[in-house]
Amino acid sequence: MTTEDTGEGALLARVRAGDPDAFGELFDLHRDRVFRQARRMTNSAHDAEDVTGMVFLEAWRRRDSLRDVDGSVIGWLLVTANNVSRNLARASRRYRHVLAGLPTPEQMPDHSHLVDARLDSDRRRVALHGALSRLPRRDQDILSLCVIEELSTADAAAALDVAPGTVKSRLSRAKVRLAALLAESTDFASTEGGLR
Repeated sequence: MTTEDTGEGALLARVRAGDPDAFGELFDLHRDRVFRQARRMTNSAHDAEDVTGMVFLEAWRRRDSLRDVDGSVIGWLLVTANNVSRNLARASRRYRHVLAGLPTPEQMPDHSHLVDARLDSDRRRVALHGALSRLPRRDQDILSLCVIEELSTADAAAALDVAPGTVKSRLSRAKVRLAALLAESTDFASTEGGLR
């Protein structure tokens, strides 16, 4: 009886034949030793987990040519863990080297509070907001859809569940009302143009 007939040798024969269940058994048999070796070779448990996964991925990919000694592939797995660990370390060094060569990002001050304050204190904007809030709700709806959001008459009509002709007449009246309210405001009087 050869070593392939019993134990890991038989398991390895099934792995080479492409049996994923057998490969799962092989993984269960050797993962702890491969992980411990990877942990000795890397800086963290996370890296060791990555190395372990890569070792077994490579083992599956190269299952036809896995080298076994006395019916076991643990030697091949451990040597592969060493190689993968060294490759990972080289890649990490290259990455750190590239990062070190990049200019340090400047800390940009947050101006959002200044922008908010400016918008809140903008007299024309405040006057427009005040005038819009004094309009009836249906005027606010029609102006927000057609003027602010620039929906077509047909789309606004569908959104409001009214006829397109109703949208046109409401929009015309809403613009007149808003213009009258804005004319009352001294803060908006210097605005160029007006509602069209």
